[in-house]
Amino acid sequence: MSLLLEGKRVFVSGGTRGIGAAICEVFAREGADVAFNYNSRDDLAETVKGKIEAFGRKALAFKVSVTDRVGMKRTAREIVDQWGGVDVLVNNAAVNKGDNFATTTDRSWDWVVDTNVNSLFAVTKPFYKMMIRQRAGTILNITSIGAIRALPTAVHYATSKAAMIGFTKCLSREAANFGITVNAIAAGIFDTDLGNTLPERLLQVHEGWVSLRRLGHPNELAEFAAFMVSPRNSYMNGEIVTVDGGTVT
Repeated sequence: MSLLLEGKRVFVSGGTRGIGAAICEVFAREGADVAFNYNSRDDLAETVKGKIEAFGRKALAFKVSVTDRVGMKRTAREIVDQWGGVDVLVNNAAVNKGDNFATTTDRSWDWVVDTNVNSLFAVTKPFYKMMIRQRAGTILNITSIGAIRALPTAVHYATSKAAMIGFTKCLSREAANFGITVNAIAAGIFDTDLGNTLPERLLQVHEGWVSLRRLGHPNELAEFAAFMVSPRNSYMNGEIVTVDGGTVT
């Protein structure tokens, strides 16, 4: 059987850690050339690039914030110059902070909402316009079960991820006119730096909520994401698919 993503050109936001790094590696294994952005860790970026290239695929790394609209436009143009376009966009970058709502500061709220919500505009728009010109493309957004289930997670994070669900559903209707699909994965709690920002009390009771009795591994979500954006999943649009180990609330 052929590779899921043979010859596809992919951009992943937040590609050096956790789920983003796993997506970069799995997508490359499945035949994709992968570009990604990161904020600060050049060493992690080189590691991810090396893993992509180990599968014989092309890799591009861009040190630019997902909230930098000018920088993201520049990134998209450079990818077009080198690869001719992008077939798949994965909006993965996110931040969280273990705040109670009563003690959440203005700075904390703005940081989470800016990174998790405003970045959707900054990152998606240049690639979306590219896909419109191509009359084809796939967008996958990584949201959270915290947006749809009453978990004791930070309110700003849950709010930002709920916004991503609305973004996914609404954009999917418009995008379909241009041969573009837009879907999302609502991720449970995974063993990542982001997952470990959750309050200790939440992590301690997590096993009681999840039928599989453990945290998810980043590659488990990445494997499913590869199918989600592949041509074998061409009839799904506007859907939010939960991958959370069977969380019951």
